[in-house]
Amino acid sequence: MAERTAPFWIFTIMAYISSYLSPDTSNIDKAPIDVKTLNLEYDFVIVGGGSAGSVLASRLSEDPNVTVALLEAGGQETKISMIPGLVGYLQLSDMDWQYKTEPSSTSCLAMIDHRCNFPRGKVIGGSSSINFMLYVRGNKRDYDQWEWMGNRGWGFDKILPFFRMSEDNQNPSFLEDREYHRSGGYLTVSEAAWRTRLSSTFLDAAYELGYPVGDCNGHHQTGFMIPQGYIRNGYRCSNARGFLRPARDRPNLHVALNAFATKVLIHPELKRAYGVTFNRNKRSDLKVLVRREVILSAGALSSPQLLMLSGIGPASHLAEHNISVIQDLPVGRNLQDHVASGPIFTITEPVSLMTNLISTFPALFQFATLGTGPLTTFGGVEGLGFVSSDNATYDWPDIEFQFLSGSHGSDDGDFFYKTLGLKREYWDDYYRYLHKIHHFTIITKLLRPLSRGYLQLKSTDPYEYPEIIANYFDKEEDMHVLVKGIKIAVELGQTEAFKRFGAKLFEHQLPGCTDYHINTEEYWDCYSRHLTLTIYHYSGTAKMGPYWDPESVVDPQLRVYGVGGLRVIDASIFPTIPSGNTNAPVTMVAEKGAHMIQEYYESVPSNPVPLIPVKGAFNNKGNDEL
Repeated sequence: MAERTAPFWIFTIMAYISSYLSPDTSNIDKAPIDVKTLNLEYDFVIVGGGSAGSVLASRLSEDPNVTVALLEAGGQETKISMIPGLVGYLQLSDMDWQYKTEPSSTSCLAMIDHRCNFPRGKVIGGSSSINFMLYVRGNKRDYDQWEWMGNRGWGFDKILPFFRMSEDNQNPSFLEDREYHRSGGYLTVSEAAWRTRLSSTFLDAAYELGYPVGDCNGHHQTGFMIPQGYIRNGYRCSNARGFLRPARDRPNLHVALNAFATKVLIHPELKRAYGVTFNRNKRSDLKVLVRREVILSAGALSSPQLLMLSGIGPASHLAEHNISVIQDLPVGRNLQDHVASGPIFTITEPVSLMTNLISTFPALFQFATLGTGPLTTFGGVEGLGFVSSDNATYDWPDIEFQFLSGSHGSDDGDFFYKTLGLKREYWDDYYRYLHKIHHFTIITKLLRPLSRGYLQLKSTDPYEYPEIIANYFDKEEDMHVLVKGIKIAVELGQTEAFKRFGAKLFEHQLPGCTDYHINTEEYWDCYSRHLTLTIYHYSGTAKMGPYWDPESVVDPQLRVYGVGGLRVIDASIFPTIPSGNTNAPVTMVAEKGAHMIQEYYESVPSNPVPLIPVKGAFNNKGNDEL
């Protein structure tokens, strides 16, 4: 495990104390049961117990006549991971796969070897167990665009019920809008129980510049709001906690932890998936067979790797690794992510969220006994905003602001800079100037990047991570839009609302960008290419599309083209990345995917043979309608 600062050990002790004092004792320790021995055969085998896999396992096992196995490579959530304010300490831990991008000459320039860290959850609940918990659905036009691209049934009016299905919103004012919100779902959604004075100031600044303040998950996305997140009684409400803990005693659901899938078994002539091989507890080449379907929910980095190892991917690339080609598909292409940067402002008033604030014993005791206080914040994110970089009047913002009451320089030690993979000089000659003064960051996120990356195999060893080429700023237009967004963020920080706290743009020049004047377009271009921030929203690597789309990997029913009994249901299938954070959209996709599977098997005779969707065949249109 990575090095930790001293307060971390205090947090560990207090986390165990709080688990006994918590007002939520009914659920917090009832983790999914880790089945030691799996059956030889199940109706469904789900690979990956993350944000999507947790949903699928819960929903499919609601039918007592169906058996479900869930293979998760990681272990159980920890008491530390349940504390929202400690999210930064989960990166580089054993709960993080710790992926890295390949070296770049146009981004991640401040990072060691010009490689950005790509955190991913290696734990039951996946990235929902280590992320910043923000509940953001995206824009309705994102999903209408999916349908316009040929994905029938994925328009906003069709997918809104699946957003609402899992939602347990605790805000009474939002619940007045029953078209968009509901209570009673598996995932509790709420504002943090505590926040600094800067959060309301962020909204005041937006209002000062003429932006609306309201519900960005409602009728209109453009505007600003206090963020909602997956939090229940002060604790993280991951997808595993929400969906799997209530299902832990179902006899037809078997959850296997520390089970690393290595290959999907596919009959080469029938082209049907019939099982999965996996390694567990030092035993290799274990096998579980499937009567109906294998479902890959391992995420946008692992699902495509597993497909390619199983013979599904670009034929030429598979041939390079002597992998027999089952189906030639553009797996691993279309990689998208939300890239970000953003200005930092120093303030003269002691009102930001400093590490020494959350590590005080009053804060720890407040969290342990009441489920409130600084440790309930979403990793310091206290405000959200959605704007158009060109001031467009139509409601489809291309910039998201995440208002952070601090920065990577807020830590008393130097752990947080390591989560970025920064070269030492960028801590010593930039962030170190911030770690003892109060400040805030307006993280500026590009919502609809034009650039596309890709990933590909390095070898046939399933334990060797794939090559990840992010291709941030491959299209110059992406940088132009991001810089426009940063200029708006600077305007927000310079409003009268923030001036009452003595806010001032942090003008210490970033190493590598000293040739440019602060707050010019050239400076922010350079700044963003050096301090390139991923927002952890990797997606698109097994693109959903109609049969006539040469870039598609799965059909609108999420079935892999050319292979029976195999679906991909996770962020891999996004044709385009939604305009917001991705845990809510992934949960929606899994809810809809489970519904489609249930509908299909209810409509066909018992023990049906899954259909094989075919690409490029105009007589196969019916597959899109099933």
